[in-house]
Amino acid sequence: MTGQLLDLFSALLLLAGSLLCLCAAVGLARFPDLLSRMHTATKPQVLGLVLVLLGTGLGMRSGLDVGMLVLVAVFQLLTTPVASHMMSRSAMRAGQVSLPKDFRDLGCEDSSRAESPPEDM
Repeated sequence: MTGQLLDLFSALLLLAGSLLCLCAAVGLARFPDLLSRMHTATKPQVLGLVLVLLGTGLGMRSGLDVGMLVLVAVFQLLTTPVASHMMSRSAMRAGQVSLPKDFRDLGCEDSSRAESPPEDM
């Protein structure tokens, strides 16, 4: 009975993860600008992948296989936000993103876009 319950829960996790990945794919095709597309490419996609990995791990029930799936999930959670941040920052610096007039980027090399900090004694 416990095995059947785990299989049912595994199938539900796989279905939920697949639906989130489908929503991410639809968002990539439908959203109008770069930043909203990047958001839909990272947030629901990563959560969908983690749910699929959890469902697969429950279905496998093998220690080595589950350990590998945990490693995949951890690496995905570590690398996707950093990659998304770097892509948005490079798009901002390339002028592909419209910014408000009072926006300041303290890490920007262009002195006309970033104000220098006040000088102290």
